[in-house]
Amino acid sequence: MSDQETPKGPLDVYEMLAIIVEQLASVSWQKLGLQPDIMTGQIHQDLVQARTAIDATAKLAEVLESNLDDEDKRRVNGMVRDLRINWVEKNKEVGN
Repeated sequence: MSDQETPKGPLDVYEMLAIIVEQLASVSWQKLGLQPDIMTGQIHQDLVQARTAIDATAKLAEVLESNLDDEDKRRVNGMVRDLRINWVEKNKEVGN
């Protein structure tokens, strides 16, 4: 084993969920039209898909929460809160 390699253990479901939560949050920001789409590099708003991504992020964060320390709980809950607030604001802008 080289100095660069680290020993690998079995897949940790909670680490995987944390990665998925971060990715869904990123997609949520993109669908809110607040970050460029990673595929096109363009800003594109789709509030229906944003809502779905935000709801999925919140549900997975809820599952993950019992395995987080207090600091990470605050960070994840704050991220979900910010996504929801921005979704409401974007809906007001388009008159929904």
